[in-house]
Amino acid sequence: MSQEHFIELCLEQAKKAYLLGEVPVGCVVVKDHKVIAQAHNCVEKLKDPTAHAEMLALAFASKHLGEKYLYGCHVYVSLEPCVMCAYAMILRRVEKVVFFAQDYKHGGVMSMYNLLDDVRLNHMVKWEYLPVEEAQKLMKDFFKNLRDQR
Repeated sequence: MSQEHFIELCLEQAKKAYLLGEVPVGCVVVKDHKVIAQAHNCVEKLKDPTAHAEMLALAFASKHLGEKYLYGCHVYVSLEPCVMCAYAMILRRVEKVVFFAQDYKHGGVMSMYNLLDDVRLNHMVKWEYLPVEEAQKLMKDFFKNLRDQR
């Protein structure tokens, strides 16, 4: 499967979150060019502020592999991971994360913090910012609708 396919699956997850009234973030975990886990934000549904798409997808991937570490796995996520999610990727030993929209208020990779570039940590997660207009638009529309409802 191609990177474009993984991007599309990730955006589908983000759209599911959007329709459920969740912040529209989707995440896909890939190993050996195969999807092993997918998730979207479930913060409101689970009443759990840590139920980010990345946290759920990483847990599903570990369960699928029967391993605590995700060596060789690539994570595709529609929004730049926050500090919690970025550090979870370090702890899980993810190989690389690719994200499609910056998070200027909470970003843990490049926008607010640069956690994945910290050489003091015992594992380095490679990262790539790959701008995808649809991911950025989902976020803008979601928060505009939220403001309009108030």
